[in-house]
Amino acid sequence: MKMDYAIGIDLGGTFIKYALVDNKGKIIFESIKATQANSNRDTVVSNIKKCISETLDICNEKNIIIKGIGIGTPGIIDNGLVLGGAENLPEWQSFPLGGIISQDFNYPIFIDNDANLMGLAEVRFGSAKGTSDAIFLTIGTGVGGALVLNGKLYGGHRNRGAEIGHICLNAKGHECSCGTRGCLEAHASTTALIRDYRNLLLTKENKNTTDIDGKYIIEKYLAKEDVAIEAMNIHFDCLGTGIASLINIFSPQKVIIGGGISEAGDFYIENINKRALSIAMKETSVFTKIEKAKLGNSAGFLGAAALVFDKLTENKNHENGNILTN
Repeated sequence: MKMDYAIGIDLGGTFIKYALVDNKGKIIFESIKATQANSNRDTVVSNIKKCISETLDICNEKNIIIKGIGIGTPGIIDNGLVLGGAENLPEWQSFPLGGIISQDFNYPIFIDNDANLMGLAEVRFGSAKGTSDAIFLTIGTGVGGALVLNGKLYGGHRNRGAEIGHICLNAKGHECSCGTRGCLEAHASTTALIRDYRNLLLTKENKNTTDIDGKYIIEKYLAKEDVAIEAMNIHFDCLGTGIASLINIFSPQKVIIGGGISEAGDFYIENINKRALSIAMKETSVFTKIEKAKLGNSAGFLGAAALVFDKLTENKNHENGNILTN
């Protein structure tokens, strides 16, 4: 099989992870650089360009010609334009990131939401490899996600949809960062888990512990602390309910769960699996498996590289007049 290569950039609020990747998912080179998001937009863009230039130097040393550059960024992306939704990056609204980067590099440049690309990576190279229909959820400060349907990343009209973390569980539920109430993110993120645990501590034991994170709650859960068990059960119920709704709509072959809390142990996926499949319709869930993400911190840049390969193949098929099935 002929090897093609791409540069994958995973832009985060703290770090930029970047790599040279082949079309089998092999990482030829990878590194990390501070984003410096507390500075300004020009500094962040300059750091992205430095990552690309460094990787191109590696390509020259190895006589590798890349097919393009993929970038995953927080936010809603429409044809290289960051519309908004990236609160951890400075001035990252109505920003033509693709056009700015292309001024310095004569390669095809493709940009998508970072969670979308993590999901794409799991389908191309990770836990959902070989599937045509998969849902990816990353559980952390918020809840991000991706839909891969009929083998293609799906983002709705002009890539403005697939906001999985903002499906509504309860119209009168907790306030969400998006400005509404009751979203999956507001009830099933690690942030929500910590909030629920603290509230239960105050109610049941009249204690207010400030130094709490997801890892602390998992440790208490494994130690069979009653409050931690109750908080985790709320988390499992909410996440399982959201996933069941997604299964009923999309009937995926795989639901892949990522994020730091997914590494807590087998019990985590087992509980989500039990809740979700007990709620979902049997006909829609008969082929669905719920599994842990496989690619960890590499998923972002692997997905960005996969986006390059997918887009160039799609463009080539269009040019050749091939009929693409959606």
